[in-house]
Amino acid sequence: MERTSVYKQFVAMLELHCRSIQSGFTVALSGGVDSVVLLHLCHTYANQHEGVPIKAVYVNHGLSENAMRWQDFCEQLCKSLSVEFSAATVEVRPKRRVSLEAQARDARYLALDELALPGSALLLGQHADDQVETFLIRLKRGSGLQGLGAMKAVTQLQSGRNCLRPLLGVGRQDIEAFAKTFTLQHIEDESNQSDIFDRNFLRNQVLPLLKARFKGFVPSVLRSIELLQAQQALIDELSEQDLAVCIDNRCLVVEHLNKLSPLRQSNAVRAWLAIQHVDMPSKKQLEQILQQSLYARPDAQVNIQLAKGSVKLYRGKLYWVAKDQAPLQAISDISISEPLSLTDSRQLIVCKGKGVRFPLPSETVTVKFGDLTERVKPLGKPGHNTVKHWLKDLKVPTWERERVPLIFYNETLVAVVGYFVNESYASEQGIYWKEVDARA
Repeated sequence: MERTSVYKQFVAMLELHCRSIQSGFTVALSGGVDSVVLLHLCHTYANQHEGVPIKAVYVNHGLSENAMRWQDFCEQLCKSLSVEFSAATVEVRPKRRVSLEAQARDARYLALDELALPGSALLLGQHADDQVETFLIRLKRGSGLQGLGAMKAVTQLQSGRNCLRPLLGVGRQDIEAFAKTFTLQHIEDESNQSDIFDRNFLRNQVLPLLKARFKGFVPSVLRSIELLQAQQALIDELSEQDLAVCIDNRCLVVEHLNKLSPLRQSNAVRAWLAIQHVDMPSKKQLEQILQQSLYARPDAQVNIQLAKGSVKLYRGKLYWVAKDQAPLQAISDISISEPLSLTDSRQLIVCKGKGVRFPLPSETVTVKFGDLTERVKPLGKPGHNTVKHWLKDLKVPTWERERVPLIFYNETLVAVVGYFVNESYASEQGIYWKEVDARA
């Protein structure tokens, strides 16, 4: 197995893109030929490199009556290889504006991430033919440069976990030949034969014709995708420069956005939404965002709905507001010596400098949310008033106020993170809390 070209390509991709191989790998195992071959490749690699842990995770979407049989197959396969195995059942319910395929994908990634080995890279079995199918599907949809770049070899989940596709340069024919050579058993998903789905139609009807007609069709498309990804990377560098000017505390400042050329305005909005891990808006939605924000009255409050939330305009700034955000719970007895992870992908880190005094040994530090009636006198402000009053005075939009972290020493509010500190606790040589995105 180690001498095959499939294994050599797998190892080359693994060692090129995995920063910490010793942290191990978690394989997304469906039981199909692609994931079964991937699991055997990982198993062989782990045997050659002692101490590299591997695990397999099967996700049952409940979309097939054979799902439990496939799960049993995957579990038995892992037992035969002495590989740790976990299974998850996810429920996929049809929603407006979101395809069933997209919902199943999101649920699958969430389950895989939760069950993966701590610190491990998540390995997926997508291969070269899958890449070409993705390219053609996005071409059919009229996707732009980023979409036509199809799948990347390495992506990052919202949790920060690296997601690697080590077989992206290997064709389906080579994978099936590998499985046949080493008599690797696998399951066949009956839905793969249904041409109702676009991907299956391309796989079963279109790609065989293209490969028969045009020699080297798949490698040629892969080269084009590689070029598109390189061009997108160049644009991403330009995007970073524009966002450095236009972003203020996760918001997009319309005044600065208006100074860019129309093409760079569109690109900046896309890049800003990408930072929020939002699916790219359609051309029509993007035009709406730009037209309604760039030409809005100073007091206008724009609200543009997308699939997973909305883009809102408030006092000259664009905000991304995710749909159905869960209320944030208070966290008691927090440490000032290590980052504090919140439940919405944010972290609070403590820095030394102008802020509030260090807590006394008798004081417990707590972070709360939504206590907007709490009264406080901010440093440099006249008199006491509610948190709600001061946040309104600071032009914080209503939907943001409930999610602003409030720091308490025992029962006293000492700091409103990112905005002000309690004058009675202020210190030039103290500490302050800084909010960062844990996904960045």
